[in-house]
Amino acid sequence: MTLLQDMPLRRTPPPPGPSRLLVALVMVLGLGMGFLLYRSVFDRGSAALDARPVTARGDLAADEKGTIELFRANSPSVVFITTIRQGRDYSRRFEVAEGSGSGFLWDNAGHVVTNFHVIQNIANGGGYATVTLANHDTERARLVGIAPNYDLAVLKIDRVPASRLRPIPLGESNNLQVGQKVFAVGNPFGLDQTLTTGVVSALGRTIPAVTGRAIEDVIQTDAAINPGNSGGPLLDSAGRLIGVNTAIFSPSGTSAGIGFAVPVDTVNRIVPQLLSTGKVSRPYLGVRPVDSFSQAITRRLRVEGLLATVVEPESPADRAGIRGTVRTPDGAIIPGDVIQQVDGKKVTTSEQLYALLERRKPGDEIDLQIFRDGETRHVKVKLDPPRE
Repeated sequence: MTLLQDMPLRRTPPPPGPSRLLVALVMVLGLGMGFLLYRSVFDRGSAALDARPVTARGDLAADEKGTIELFRANSPSVVFITTIRQGRDYSRRFEVAEGSGSGFLWDNAGHVVTNFHVIQNIANGGGYATVTLANHDTERARLVGIAPNYDLAVLKIDRVPASRLRPIPLGESNNLQVGQKVFAVGNPFGLDQTLTTGVVSALGRTIPAVTGRAIEDVIQTDAAINPGNSGGPLLDSAGRLIGVNTAIFSPSGTSAGIGFAVPVDTVNRIVPQLLSTGKVSRPYLGVRPVDSFSQAITRRLRVEGLLATVVEPESPADRAGIRGTVRTPDGAIIPGDVIQQVDGKKVTTSEQLYALLERRKPGDEIDLQIFRDGETRHVKVKLDPPRE
């Protein structure tokens, strides 16, 4: 033990290391390779993310400019309609938004035209409608008049100055041609101010109104019409109203390329009546048919048409010499005239007769084709104003 303690302790020297110059050289080489790796990987990615130069588009096509201008000019005339149902639940009153649709400004007085089915749930009271203009101002509207047989209705907003209202330009539908361009503006699915385009697909279609009566001379179009478009305008390429979008034909309930619009000629005839009286009044003819009795007699006579069951005294029909049906004292029946056509259109029911009369106005002269005493003849009848 003593010997070990007296001996000097020897430490093993460290192994010889690289020189400082070599270390510095390795570090420089490593940094250089890292920089090159960074450039090859990261710089190439960032270059790919740089924005490419934009290719000049040039001017829009003439038809594109026309469509843009058409929408700009007419969208201020299109409105969004919401119906509100009011009710009471125990002790509290409530309001619930029930439906929505489209419409358009008819005049500077604040009248708005839409479909009857859009506001049908408030037509009998218990609610009201709001109208949202293109600038998103919303006003409460009052119901002015309805024409369920034509799926048309008129609302009115009272608090908007005339200077802020832009009525839609009116066109005509009697000279439309299959294939001409059309434009539908509305609020499909609540998406306001939506434009869709298409063509007139067919003319003279017949669709049922909510009452079941046929709406005639309807325009068929492939412009996309979806729920919410109802009541909105169908425009021609001049930006004029040619129809009111009213229905689609689709198993799924969405656009399938078959939409229908009430023609503007019908709208322009019905709306003034709604503004004046709140309802559609047909001119007075003075023939009162009874469908079931008429069908029994015409079957016996083996003719098609509508029997003049009663002809009212001093009526236009009476003055024109139309004969009514007579029952003799002994119970025998002497058939009156059978009305077969009105202005060239076949008539077999009272509904058809009334629908054709509603297309005319007091003072108009109509041509009746009648069957009398085994012969067909034509009689001119001048219509009177409606009688209450």
